[in-house]
Amino acid sequence: MLRSRSHSGALVFFRAYYLLSFAVGYGIKAADRNQLGIVFVLKIDQAGLAEICRHAEQAYPHECCGVLLGHFDGQVRRVTAVVSCRNTREDSPQNRYHIDPRELIRVQREGRTRGMDIVGFYHSHPDHPSAWSPTDLTEAHWFGCSYVITSVVQGKAGATSSFELAGSDEYDKTFVEEEIEVS
Repeated sequence: MLRSRSHSGALVFFRAYYLLSFAVGYGIKAADRNQLGIVFVLKIDQAGLAEICRHAEQAYPHECCGVLLGHFDGQVRRVTAVVSCRNTREDSPQNRYHIDPRELIRVQREGRTRGMDIVGFYHSHPDHPSAWSPTDLTEAHWFGCSYVITSVVQGKAGATSSFELAGSDEYDKTFVEEEIEVS
């Protein structure tokens, strides 16, 4: 912990900075972040959200999937590009998804050439709520990224929710709901 002898305000600042820096993915558990009032936000424009909904409706009754490219800005993930991917899951595409690793690498490389990072992923839940499932958590591995889920009911996109994958490894990972800000 950083300490300051000169001013109590500086001590408060350093303490808050220290806590926030760890909350961004290096040690503070999701429940502790909530107690500290640290909220993460996914910012996406209307066109990006519309693309996710269009893809979800097009793939129905199967799950759609894709990658969110953009920038990390403190507690904000800014989506600047939505990249639709093919669901390569053959055994159960109506309630599971899989992005081919070669396609994911291609998207990541294209994003990097444009100065963007992978900030998240999206998929749909046909005829189910936009809440994460135990399978979603088991198959999520990109810590600090957003996982966006759009519910599709009878072929029409409905509610969309976003969850940050928090934790430090596969044994303590969890999803933390985050705010979606549409511009």
